Amino acid sequence: MTTTRYVALLRGINVGGNNIIKMAALRAHFEQLGHAEVTTYIASGNVLFSTRSRDKRALVKVIEAALSLEFSYESRIVLLSSRELERVVKEAPHGFGEEPKKYRYDVLFVKEPLTPKRALAEVPTKPGVDETYAGKHALYFRRLISKASQSRLSRVVGLPIYRSLTIRNWNTTLKLAELVKT
Repeated sequence: MTTTRYVALLRGINVGGNNIIKMAALRAHFEQLGHAEVTTYIASGNVLFSTRSRDKRALVKVIEAALSLEFSYESRIVLLSSRELERVVKEAPHGFGEEPKKYRYDVLFVKEPLTPKRALAEVPTKPGVDETYAGKHALYFRRLISKASQSRLSRVVGLPIYRSLTIRNWNTTLKLAELVKT
């Protein structure tokens, strides 16, 4: 039976001194769950692994329950196959990420059953500062650096929808897409 490569994007760990989890412990726990080729990328909760399971919903339930129990926090993850993450990169709007001196670029990954189209309607933007675009698995958020203090991206944290989102910057997204292929 063949294996599938996934990236698990954990929400709310190692942020602001909350839910501190060492990456070595996280890798070990994924291995204990029976996953192979487990690696992590930066301490914000990005776990790459291979598994024989192709049932994403079941994987999410098992991983969230196991992490919640092991690390004593309410685990919520967004799980993407290598193909899905590749698609996130390919679906980025034209020019996304190409002017890093002018814009900050973030990808807002949505946790199923939320869809990017539904999330787009709820994520606040400031005209002339923020722009958002919906793809199949994520929202693409671009904000002017010169007006970053006016951006409404930080307001999403206080909204109910935030429980169904996890945010990675564009450079992290590109690196994860590269790593999940290898």
